[in-house]
Amino acid sequence: EVKIEVVIPEKERSKEEMSPNGKASPLIYKVNGTARHYHLEEHPIASNPYHNPKDVVEASVCHVKDLENGQMREVDLGCGKALLIKESGEFHAVGHKCPHYGAPLVKGVLSKGRVRCPWHGACFNISTGDIEDFPGLDSLPRFQVKIEKEKVYIRASKQALQTQRRTKMMAKCISLSNYNLSSTNVLIIGAGAAGLVCAETLRQEGFSDRIVMCTMDRHLPYDRPKLSKSMDSHPEQIALRPKEFFRTYDIEVLTEMHVAAVDIKNKTAVFKDGFKMEYNKLLIATGNTPKALSCKGKEVENVFNIRTPEDANRVVKLAASKNVVIVGASFLGMEVAAYLAERAHSVSLVELEEVPFKKFFGERVGRAVMKMFESNRVKFYMQTEVSELREQEGKLKEVVLKSGKVLRADVCVVGVGAVPATGFLKQSGINIDSKGFIVVNKMMQTNIPGVFAAGDAVMFPLALRNNKKVNVPHWQMAHMHGRIAALNMLAHGMEISTVPYLWTAMFGKSIRYAGHGEGFDDVVIQGDLDELKFVAFYTKSDEVVAVASMNYDPIVSKVAEVLSAGRTIRKRDHCCFFLFFRTGDMSWLTGKGS
Repeated sequence: EVKIEVVIPEKERSKEEMSPNGKASPLIYKVNGTARHYHLEEHPIASNPYHNPKDVVEASVCHVKDLENGQMREVDLGCGKALLIKESGEFHAVGHKCPHYGAPLVKGVLSKGRVRCPWHGACFNISTGDIEDFPGLDSLPRFQVKIEKEKVYIRASKQALQTQRRTKMMAKCISLSNYNLSSTNVLIIGAGAAGLVCAETLRQEGFSDRIVMCTMDRHLPYDRPKLSKSMDSHPEQIALRPKEFFRTYDIEVLTEMHVAAVDIKNKTAVFKDGFKMEYNKLLIATGNTPKALSCKGKEVENVFNIRTPEDANRVVKLAASKNVVIVGASFLGMEVAAYLAERAHSVSLVELEEVPFKKFFGERVGRAVMKMFESNRVKFYMQTEVSELREQEGKLKEVVLKSGKVLRADVCVVGVGAVPATGFLKQSGINIDSKGFIVVNKMMQTNIPGVFAAGDAVMFPLALRNNKKVNVPHWQMAHMHGRIAALNMLAHGMEISTVPYLWTAMFGKSIRYAGHGEGFDDVVIQGDLDELKFVAFYTKSDEVVAVASMNYDPIVSKVAEVLSAGRTIRKRDHCCFFLFFRTGDMSWLTGKGS
């Protein structure tokens, strides 16, 4: 028999009760807030994790010989499910859903002691349940496995089966009462994914000194990709952590605070209102700033950049049964167009290029996506720009194109790209390139000791591309940047080596993408573009540098795992890889090389 037993200390259980879905607003600490005294939290492992026998379920699920090495099975215990895994002759059991968006991990990729999510590429250690690659913040609940006779039984906490997530144990601040409010050990500028993961990682690693995050936003960290994918979401619905989390782990957050300059000599951040804060270690994770239109009439009302939940909510409200013009066939522009297509009277999209996503996905994939949009009533105006925004009584009325076309418009959304939000660093001495990106090394360190940078605003060495310095403004990569920065603040000497992974969602369909295809010279398509069921391999010379797919999960996760293992997929071998995907045989992942 194989018995799977949940090991979940009481304090860990209370954390899961506190944050079952990560949808609450965190506590806001103001600069002049009252200092409080905290102690380092201890985490004893209970000898008997089941304090309430009524919370325990046990069921027989299969025979030990039902699983071969390298196989996974989702098993039902009546009140919840678990993922049973057999690898290298050993059984493991963890939660069956990815804590990020709930993807079924049984459909993911198992390789070398971890399972990778089929939707967005997050990775979890099958022995511990710990998250090892992102996106997402929580780990999987881990269940103990015992073999008795030749049947498999799972004994588990009902609560763990229902929540399907586990927040890693963290330290707390030893004492805030001893601190000057204008001094902190770690200052994090920016409260996006990179900043939050940095703060959490520090606590997970036992760091018990003061951590302060500051943000220009009025909200605490939230799921920013949903601003264009689920535009009517309210801030409390997309918050990454509840307010109790920030209170429990003593992560202070200053909202609506604008850093105007950084004095590296005196290790001080200077805020726009004159407030100054000293730091010992600094993380800059300010992200980017959307580009605005430069045409005549750009100041008229009802022209938006989607930067905050309020922006997205306002656009959805104004667009109902109205005429919408979107400028820019970027990821944001296309996702907004898809979201509004059924809500607005008309949606028009203006783009300078010939085909959407041409530089990123290639012309053939771009045309297939364009066709899907056109079949959903989105009208494209390609190879032109906006020359004027006309108003009536102060509000947008028409969008005039350089081609001479005049479009009726009640709402305009601008998605023409972004620039790094690093202007406040120009006189700091921190190395910034000609485009405004902060240059860092493999450990996310800048040229200034004790100063780190992460997220959309950095250029970093990408191991996948022979350590070429690149900018990868993806949600998953921001998470990993924050983790690597935190580990190196603690002198772990950890280098970044993750494979970029992104996704976009439009009309109920998703395109997954892994790798870094910048400069690709050919695209090899498998499947049917017209049916929107395809895999696209992006090659440079003889090497596959990236892959995209639609309706072919989990092939992108498989490619990501191959690349993560240090292996190379040659252009001539893409058909072989496609065959491996179809058969499920991943044994060729063993070892390195091609």
